[in-house]
Amino acid sequence: MIEAHGLKKDYDGNLAVKGLDLTVDNEIYGLLGPNGSGKTTTVNMLTTMLSITEGTASVCGYDVKKDAAKVRECISYVPQDMAVDARLTGRENVTLFAKLYGIRDRAERKRRVNEVLEIMNLSDRADDYTAKYSGGMRRRLELAQALVHNPRVLFLDEPTVGLDVASRRSIWEYIVKLRDSGVTIFVTTHQMDEAERYCDRVGILRKGVLMKEGKPDELTAGMDSIITIRTEGGFPSKIPDSVKQIEFKDGLALFTSPDGSASLPELVRCYEAEGIKIFSSSVREPTLEDIYMLSVGQQEEGAFDATQFRNMMRRR
Repeated sequence: MIEAHGLKKDYDGNLAVKGLDLTVDNEIYGLLGPNGSGKTTTVNMLTTMLSITEGTASVCGYDVKKDAAKVRECISYVPQDMAVDARLTGRENVTLFAKLYGIRDRAERKRRVNEVLEIMNLSDRADDYTAKYSGGMRRRLELAQALVHNPRVLFLDEPTVGLDVASRRSIWEYIVKLRDSGVTIFVTTHQMDEAERYCDRVGILRKGVLMKEGKPDELTAGMDSIITIRTEGGFPSKIPDSVKQIEFKDGLALFTSPDGSASLPELVRCYEAEGIKIFSSSVREPTLEDIYMLSVGQQEEGAFDATQFRNMMRRR
């Protein structure tokens, strides 16, 4: 449904996207990356809102450059910022979008409006002004607006930003149902737990370059276990051969090991042999957030950015 080959975007000599290759089928594809990594630029090119400097891209089989109008007919885009008119009711908001999408037949337009309101569980509040809607309801209304013309591909920018836990889960349940009904979902998000749980595949973007791509469980499968030790003494002078030290700061020592459960007792004995006091220790399997931090938390020369990685660890 989405293909891109050698996709580039140059802003006056600054390459925001650097030769990106993408293939997205009927799935939920999550594009992850820090601010300034090129996520929004990529989405804007794929949705025809931004011209392509170099390379090719197609959506629903239509070339983004040559068939922009055809691309826009088969997609919808829900931006991060709320796009509902608080002076209108929910039904009036969706009806407005139906008209903008060119659904001219009044009976057909009414049918589709009612259908998407029902899908998003908004029928009972459809005639209330959206100024009275909660954040989760407004987000569901945005999805209703985007779905009223039966798009084949849906682009979502940070779909759950600012929502509470219950609303976030509800939104993702609707997104999964859309995928199951045949809609291709292309989503950008900073919520690693959501991407790991709901995305079929993810791509990690850093400074316009796709660093890693694949199913979340496949990406984490090849990564070593994470060992954390809280101590006042830093690293011991000797550690097991199977253990790699990452950084010690603010009393927290970070290590990785292919077998953390076996390595942790050995590592503790190394501390004890040198009389270094340990306050706590733990070992866990890696998550998508670990993969993300290891992929994007790097300096220009390619060194590991231990500070960002450590800060992420301390929140666990």
